Amino acid sequence: MNQNMKELMDFLDASPSGYHAAHNLVLMMEKEGYQALSEHEDWQLYPGGKYYMVRGGTTVIAFKIPRGAPAGFMMSASHTDWPTFKVKENGELSGIYTRLSTEKYGGMLISPWLDRPLSVAGRVMVETENGVQAKLVNIDRDLMLIPNVAIHMNRNVNEGYKWNPAVDTLPLLGGREAAGKFWPLVEEAAGGRILGHDLYLYIRQKAVCWGIDEEYISSAALDDLECAWACTRGFLRAGETSAVQVLCAFDDEEVGSNSPQGAASTILADTLNRICNALQVNPYRMLAQSFMVSADNAHAVHPNHPEYADPGNAPTLGGGVVIKFNAAQRYTTDGVSAAVFRKIGQSAGVPLQTYCNRADIPGGSTLGHISLTHVSVPTVDVGLAQLAMHSCYETAAVADVLHLEKMMTAYYGTTLEATPDGGCTIR
Repeated sequence: MNQNMKELMDFLDASPSGYHAAHNLVLMMEKEGYQALSEHEDWQLYPGGKYYMVRGGTTVIAFKIPRGAPAGFMMSASHTDWPTFKVKENGELSGIYTRLSTEKYGGMLISPWLDRPLSVAGRVMVETENGVQAKLVNIDRDLMLIPNVAIHMNRNVNEGYKWNPAVDTLPLLGGREAAGKFWPLVEEAAGGRILGHDLYLYIRQKAVCWGIDEEYISSAALDDLECAWACTRGFLRAGETSAVQVLCAFDDEEVGSNSPQGAASTILADTLNRICNALQVNPYRMLAQSFMVSADNAHAVHPNHPEYADPGNAPTLGGGVVIKFNAAQRYTTDGVSAAVFRKIGQSAGVPLQTYCNRADIPGGSTLGHISLTHVSVPTVDVGLAQLAMHSCYETAAVADVLHLEKMMTAYYGTTLEATPDGGCTIR
């Protein structure tokens, strides 16, 4: 197996929640000498400096300062969250059985969650003498399961079934004697009394490579952790340029990004302004020479249902990095941003393909058009072709994530200069 793929699979397996994913991205940065910044302190930034900040435990923004005069921002955005179930307050339900009360987070395929071992992971706030302390928690064992109803009692399930998340998807913890044991288990893992929590279900199945030639990868949270991982790798490996290189991994994309750590907040604009203030450069001039890659996965043409794809813009697994287009700007790619991305990809030898929704099948949206409301720069929406998007176990191609890593290394090693005719010079 390719060493890079092993490292990706280790990252996926070590990230059962968005909190763990952000923590693991930070570990990658610290290994390369990045310095932590705190939002509540003044920033002293120096030429050649490498920095990162974390908000909410789930959003990470990192940046590199050039040694010479800075010329714009070269940015990327991915996200650290994925559809799952969140544990409710007072979430333990007792009776004949002991169950956990949950609610849906994001738009998910529900049926794949049933009849497979699950556990919980996330962040808890533990009481201390001086206040509260955040702790990462992962109950690393097969803890619960959401049981299906037998075909004999739900004979129409294979003809279409409307899942009720208040009834059908409550996980089973144990029998009557298990009542009252869940929260003590979590507190034992956290090492203290819990005053607040953000806990999510996750499947216990590990990431695997499979296929005749092991050409596919399947895992939880490929959307969007493989983009977050590949963008981070490219960011860390890129050579120095005259641009400020910025990496963003936002939270809450799956529920609209409307949180203090989401792309709809002012976190990116505030961070860029703080960089400009520390470097004593004009933020408007910097933004006028900037570019954004919004990296979020794309739908591959389905092997059993090719009719769902647009005939001329149906990416395949293994076909390369996907550029996404939408006339309503749900994807922000336009002629300029597509041309810039294609030129960089051509120079790097990275294969590219395109995606458009079939005109009568509305698609989702990504970080690009949301972040543009606060940071208005040319933006290209890209991703990796995958199957079963928003399932708890998704599939993509091994080759494509390596293509994206190579592409982002080349992208971050580039400096762009806008030209009067609307194009740009690429250096």
